[in-house]
Amino acid sequence: MRIGLFATCLGDTLYPDAVKSTAVLLARLGHEVLFPPGQTCCGQMHVNTGYQREPVPLVRNYAEQFGDASIEAVVMPSGSCAGSVRHQHEIIAERYGDAALRSGVATVKAKTYELSELLVDVLDVTDVGAYFPHRVTYHPTCHSLRMLRVGDKPLKLLRAVDAIDLVELPEADACCGFGGTFALKNADTSSAMLKDKLAHVTGTGADVCTAGDSSCLMHIGGGLSRIKAGTRTLHLAQILASTRTAPHVLTEAAR
Repeated sequence: MRIGLFATCLGDTLYPDAVKSTAVLLARLGHEVLFPPGQTCCGQMHVNTGYQREPVPLVRNYAEQFGDASIEAVVMPSGSCAGSVRHQHEIIAERYGDAALRSGVATVKAKTYELSELLVDVLDVTDVGAYFPHRVTYHPTCHSLRMLRVGDKPLKLLRAVDAIDLVELPEADACCGFGGTFALKNADTSSAMLKDKLAHVTGTGADVCTAGDSSCLMHIGGGLSRIKAGTRTLHLAQILASTRTAPHVLTEAAR
């Protein structure tokens, strides 16, 4: 399959290894990964902050970059950005776009997936040949859980990883408190939610807390670092890309 890869803003600027790992994983599974160089932000930040007309050029660009019929699917290592494309882009196109934009959005919406969705639902694979001999707990991010409804797809992928010690995260479906600009506008509430999440993560004794969104991992990872928990955060794609011949080496976590 020819798969377009959308890096996302956070992946491009702060967490490129999650994007690279997505490409490495899909190539290892025998698929052709395409990276349209003109891609930009999906516009989620603008919409979530109340600026709905401003991201029209970003929505149009996404549709143009990935609308080529030769691209059979589009994947991104982010449930929140996938949720934006699948839900918000249509709203923006209907309210502020033209007929061409509405058509383009409908085309790309139908073939856009978060990583676990693509692997399990489209490529019909749960065992990707990964190897990760560490204790891991999984945090299901809000957009992937509530907007995309990926369910236990990430867990199915993790359970099939060779040598992994996967432990359940208590109150896993509780928000970590990030929510993009929510963490800035409601800092006290966000910090309280994060404190609860950190207690549950550290209580598992996990070496790694993983998720499908770098944004949530940034929030949780920052909190873990400040309390010197000794637990690292790592994107799901990086675990799935790790193999016996090319294992992911964990860096030392703050203690």
